[in-house]
Amino acid sequence: MPDRPAKRLSADWINALPQPDRAEILASLSDADAALLARDWEFWARDAQLPPGGNWRIWLFLGGRGAGKTRAGAEWIAAQVRGGHMARIGLIGATHADARAVMVEGESGLLNVVDGLNFEPSNSRLLWPDGAVATLLSAEEPDSFRGHQFDGLWGDEFCKWRDPQAALDMALMAMRLGNDPRMLLTTTPRALPALTSLIGSPGVAMTRSTTADNAANLADGFHDLMLARYGGTALGRQELDGELIADNEGALWKRGWIKQVRESPALERIVVAVDPPVSASGDECGIIVAGRHDEDGYVLADLSAGGLSPAGWAARVMDGFAQFEADTIIAEANQGGEMVRSVLQQAGVDAPVKLVHASRGKLTRAAPYAALYERGRIHHTGAFPELEDQMCHYDGQKTSRKSPDRMDALVWALAALFAMPRRDPRVRSL
Repeated sequence: MPDRPAKRLSADWINALPQPDRAEILASLSDADAALLARDWEFWARDAQLPPGGNWRIWLFLGGRGAGKTRAGAEWIAAQVRGGHMARIGLIGATHADARAVMVEGESGLLNVVDGLNFEPSNSRLLWPDGAVATLLSAEEPDSFRGHQFDGLWGDEFCKWRDPQAALDMALMAMRLGNDPRMLLTTTPRALPALTSLIGSPGVAMTRSTTADNAANLADGFHDLMLARYGGTALGRQELDGELIADNEGALWKRGWIKQVRESPALERIVVAVDPPVSASGDECGIIVAGRHDEDGYVLADLSAGGLSPAGWAARVMDGFAQFEADTIIAEANQGGEMVRSVLQQAGVDAPVKLVHASRGKLTRAAPYAALYERGRIHHTGAFPELEDQMCHYDGQKTSRKSPDRMDALVWALAALFAMPRRDPRVRSL
C-alpha cells in the first residue's frame, strides 16, 4: 500500500492514485470500515468545502452554482454541534422561505445531513437531540436579529440578500455566546460593496469552488449544458467559476448607485415594460415592472425569462400587469411592430399597450436614466441580480453581453415614467 500523504486522506487523493493502488486500498477495508467511510464527510469533501485553518471569525465560501456550498454549510454546522462547539445557531437565508427550502429541507440541507433533528416550522427552529437549537432568520428583516444570541451562524447566498451589509452588521452583533463564535457565509459572488469589503479583512478566511469541481455530484449533462451556454462569458465566470467580476468601468451604471429598499411608497403610476425576443424561442425576453412616486422611481419586479414562446412571454406580461395593478404596458416594437400588440391581445391582455420605437443606440437611450440612479432617485425593492449585472457590465462594446434585454426593458420602463426632453426626432412613440 502506498504511503499516505501528509495531508488528510480524501476521496480526491485516492482517485488520483494509479488503479492498482486504489484497488489495494479499497480491498483492505472491512465492511464496517467501508460503511463508516461512506458517511465520513471529511473524506468525501473537497478542501474548499472544509473550514480553513487559522484564527478566523468569518469563513467566506465563494462558489459557482452547484459547487457544493450548501452541503459544506450543513456539514459544518453539524460538525460544530457534534463537537460541542455550538449550541445556539442562527441560519440566515435571503428569506424565511429560502432558509427553510435550502438550508433545512433541501437535498443538501440539515435534515438530510443530521439524523434525529426535529424541525418546528411554526417556531422557525431546528432541535438537536442533545439540546442544540438552530433558529431560522430572514435577511429581509435585519431588525428581527435583535435579542438573539448565537455561538455560530450560517448565512446562505449572502449576495442575494436584500441589504447584505445591514443584515451582516446585525448578525455580527448577535454572535456573542461561547468562547469562539464563528460565522460561515456561502454565496455565489457578485461585486457588491458588502462582499468586497469582507475579502481580505482581518478575521475573514476564504475558500473557493467552481461548478466543475462538483460536476460528478450534479445531474448528468448539467455542467456541459451550462458551459455550452455561458462558457467564456462574464456571467459564466461569475455563476459557474465563482469569480468576483468587477463592474465594467465603461458601463453607465455603478453598483454603488443601486439603492435597495424593502418596499415602495404608494405609487402614482406603474408600468410593465417588455423587450420581446428576436426569435420565437430561446432568446431572453426582458420584462420589468416599475413605478413612480413624486420624483423617485421604484423597480418592483424583474419577470424576465428565456426560452419562452410568444404566448409564454405575453402571459408573464399579463401576470405582471395584474399582480402589480399596472396602468400601462410598454412594448419595444423594433422587432415586430404591431405583432407585439397582437401577441399581447391574443394572450388575453386587456390593458393599454403603448408601442415604442427608437433608432438610437442602447447606451444613448440609457444615459439619462443611469443619471437618475447616480442622483439616488431610482430604488430597487429587492435584489435583481441578473438585471443589475447587465446594468453594470454592458458598455456597448463587443465584449459586452450580446443582448441586455433586462436592461433594455428597464430603460423603456423608466422612459415611460420619467419623460426626458427629446433632442432626436428619430425617437418616436407609436
